[in-house]
Amino acid sequence: MNNSKCPFHGSTTTPNLGTQNKDWWPNNLNLDILRQHSNRSNPVSEIDYKDHVMKLDLKALKDDIKKMLTDSKDWWPADYGHYGPFFIRMTWHAAGTYRTGDGRGGAATGAQRFAPLNSWPDNGNLDKARRLLWPIKEKYGNKISWADLLVLVGNVAIEDMGGPNHGTVLGREDIWQSEKDIYWGAEDEWLGDNRYGSTRQSLENPLAAVQMGLIYVNPQGPNGNPDPALSAQDVRETFKRMAMNDEETVALTAGGHTFGKAHGAGDEALVGAEPEGSSMEQMGLGWKSRHASGVGVDAITSGIEGPWTTNPIKWDMGYLELLFKYEWECKKSPAGAWQWHPVNCSEDDMVPQVDGSKEKVLPMMTTADMSLKVDSKYREICNRFLENPEEFGETFARAWFKLLHRDMGPKTNYLTGDFKDVEYIWQDPTPAGKILTASEEQNLRNAISNCGLSVKEMVNTAWASASTFRNSDNRGGANGARIRLSPQKDWEVNNPKELKKILSIYEKIANDQNTSIADVIVVAGAVGIERACGQKVDVTTGRGDAEQENTDLSSFDLLKPKACGFRNYSEKEFAVSPEEIMLDKSQLLGLTPTEMTLLVGGLRSMGISFTGQGIWTSGELNNKWFKQLLSMDDNWENTGYNSYISKNPKTRQESKTASRTDLVFGSNSELRAISEVYAQDDNNDKFIHDFINVWNKIMNADRFDLN
Repeated sequence: MNNSKCPFHGSTTTPNLGTQNKDWWPNNLNLDILRQHSNRSNPVSEIDYKDHVMKLDLKALKDDIKKMLTDSKDWWPADYGHYGPFFIRMTWHAAGTYRTGDGRGGAATGAQRFAPLNSWPDNGNLDKARRLLWPIKEKYGNKISWADLLVLVGNVAIEDMGGPNHGTVLGREDIWQSEKDIYWGAEDEWLGDNRYGSTRQSLENPLAAVQMGLIYVNPQGPNGNPDPALSAQDVRETFKRMAMNDEETVALTAGGHTFGKAHGAGDEALVGAEPEGSSMEQMGLGWKSRHASGVGVDAITSGIEGPWTTNPIKWDMGYLELLFKYEWECKKSPAGAWQWHPVNCSEDDMVPQVDGSKEKVLPMMTTADMSLKVDSKYREICNRFLENPEEFGETFARAWFKLLHRDMGPKTNYLTGDFKDVEYIWQDPTPAGKILTASEEQNLRNAISNCGLSVKEMVNTAWASASTFRNSDNRGGANGARIRLSPQKDWEVNNPKELKKILSIYEKIANDQNTSIADVIVVAGAVGIERACGQKVDVTTGRGDAEQENTDLSSFDLLKPKACGFRNYSEKEFAVSPEEIMLDKSQLLGLTPTEMTLLVGGLRSMGISFTGQGIWTSGELNNKWFKQLLSMDDNWENTGYNSYISKNPKTRQESKTASRTDLVFGSNSELRAISEVYAQDDNNDKFIHDFINVWNKIMNADRFDLN
């Protein structure tokens, strides 16, 4: 008799029901991140959100939101009778997950609705904010996505409380499942922080938060140590990693904490599990508190307790004025959290209790707030803002707009909304190009064909230019031809010396043909592929050329590939395998497993390999590379990090070299299955056709004007 536990059905939806592939073979390449967010998970896949949001009555929606902001509910009362600060926090935390390292996170997908974000300690009780929003979403339906609504409501709240605002761009489309591609850290407990090297500046890339489950910093100080000077180090590093300089950091902190209060009315041990860990009868709500009423005056969220300013639902200079008016002493909140109170606070600066009672309470500051006073650079900026309130308001509005929209990409990607017509360098501004007529394009193709460059040179340059794109924040790509500018022109992977020669030829062609260098690069790639396979490759022109002053050097340098499996490049040996790095890049390019396979096989067949590994064919674009990959005539041997040779089984002579990002397409069972399709005798034409399709997908990835 078999006494093993057997589920009542045959699937393994619960980890402890049945051993799964990952349990047997934990190191196998998992392709799931290339399959997420399909129409199978999308209940409105038939709806074009961009069409629906254009029909939205934005004024009516904003009016309804403003009414909701002061319609306090007994089940979660509004502090001071206004939900505005609550929703500003929700909006901030929806957008604040963005990090420059890989462009992931941010507000563009409505991901705060799903794990792990919906259950992060830093997002405590924001589940209630989204429930308060549900009647609005219910009413406006398909005309407003959750992703847009989570951003819009924070801006409406700022407007309603008299704050400065540059408006909201609409057009974010929702996802319908938890994101599988984002690395939030390796810690296995909330607020764990084994993500540092020897200094507070050696935070593990691409992370931006100091601890698991936080947006930025621990408000109590590093690891709960209430040291404002050390906290300043964390604040500067984390805000830098989400593209904010010191001035923007001060403006966001001071402006955001102008509103609302923190909640830590009682013992945190009385707070129940997060939403994902709560029982079914709570219907997706978490953090149920047994401290008194559990809401309003009795609420527990961060553990810190108290308001920042005397007027928590009004935009004013109160935060900075109080911060510098008093000396502050470190105390414990009722929940046991470190916070700061003013010494000898005057009656005028005391704050009414949140429930509208006659009781007054002390204002407070967090350790992170105190860092603005202690750090010399932050203090200087604070003093300037105190002397120039209008500058403070404008800086906040600009930084807030950046926070909410950084992950939407260039301004050409903006659809509709009530945003100001202002252009920022972080939007990667690129002038519009010229769409070529059929005859102009043919003349350009002729000039390229006669310029003396090889297939490899043309294809490699086009790939190097376009493959910088990442769909996480819609940055990079071929438009703008930034490959000819710093820092991209000097990246080792681009072979700067060779690139300089090629670009000098392209610049002359662009000048002679009255077109952009960006279009020359892409058209040349198409010409190279045509030469390699004999089939026509259609091209869409109209790209412009950016200039150096339109390029944020520090931000663009983060696009540099430290390893590129598509080109067999790695700047050093990494702890993560080359194929995993390639998988990550494929996800940022928006590729499926099949498209990734096609690109590697096609690029190799045309001679694209930084190291020369994986070049087994004569340079034509056909399926022979896959045939070679799957051949039983090869005996592969490992010769070092990311290095393999094949020896003839009889003569033992070396015949081929390869990398892990070559051989994975034959060793991984799922990728091998795809490779087998394209290696078939009857699928050579299919391979060429499919390769050209995915090639054009990459070349046009940043052409938001075409979508």
